[in-house]
Amino acid sequence: MADVRQPAETMIRLDRVSKTYPGSSAPAVDDLSLDVGAGEIVVLVGPSGCGKTTTMRMINRLIEPTSGRIILDGDDVTNVDADELRKRIGYVIQQVGLLPHLTVAANVALVPRVLGWDKARIRARVDELLTLVGLEPGTYRSRYPKQLSGGQQQRVGVARALAADPPVMLMDEPFGAIDPIVRDRLQDEFLALQAQIQKTVVFVTHDIQEAVKLGDRIAIFGAGGRIAQHDTPARILAEPADDFVASFIGSGAAVRLLGLRQVGSLPLHRLDPAAADGAHPVVRREQSLYEALDAMLRARADVAVVVDEHGEALGGLAWRTVLERAGSDAGGG
Repeated sequence: MADVRQPAETMIRLDRVSKTYPGSSAPAVDDLSLDVGAGEIVVLVGPSGCGKTTTMRMINRLIEPTSGRIILDGDDVTNVDADELRKRIGYVIQQVGLLPHLTVAANVALVPRVLGWDKARIRARVDELLTLVGLEPGTYRSRYPKQLSGGQQQRVGVARALAADPPVMLMDEPFGAIDPIVRDRLQDEFLALQAQIQKTVVFVTHDIQEAVKLGDRIAIFGAGGRIAQHDTPARILAEPADDFVASFIGSGAAVRLLGLRQVGSLPLHRLDPAAADGAHPVVRREQSLYEALDAMLRARADVAVVVDEHGEALGGLAWRTVLERAGSDAGGG
């Protein structure tokens, strides 16, 4: 067999992968090639029936590809034992899938137990992961899924997917069934968690706002299981590849771009002494332009005071400067 090992920075490679379901004349996924870098979150997004979930499930071979190769960390896994493959991949779904008759600890311990870990190692790993996802072990390890809120159940699902420390995580609309406020908080917590663990994540959603918030790269699927555009969120919002992508991301692209730009990316002006009197909103330079504009609108101020991580004033940011940036982004600049 030829050596198919990929460069270290490529964790997942789909090489001309197709899937045609029995009885269907048209492929659900058609000749798809996609690279996912190590430690990267790639979000698959698109309308219903476009092939994004089929693509993700072919990676851990819950769905078998009709043709093509799937390469994981340099190894062609298309023909290996599917159960062994899945031990290398964490999997989180919208319905969570916790076993109702098992405690939280037992649910998290499922894969380590299959792998033959000893009891002490399993217990330590369960407590470590529950702490990592914000569930105090002493409080939650003995509870059952029905005793948890939807958000807590989803945290347990993430902990279970991480239990054997897999290099890859697949997440199929994991926050889709949760109310918007809790969903937004879970997204923030997931990004904070990812900053610590640096897993390679393939994340499926139908929500372009979620894709923009979470993705290092976004693959927008069009009809026929083909990728219409695969790029960074900023590039997709500023430079949609075609009319389909422009229509899918919608008219609010410029506003969403403000959520990606940091305050420190824009020039600041010298502060008027009156702006330091406490009446003007204060924003940190690492905050988004969207947050800065929101703070100014709430305070009915035309300038925000920008501070560094020590609270020292760096200068002023005018709302007109932010709006000019939004206009530039909307024009593709």
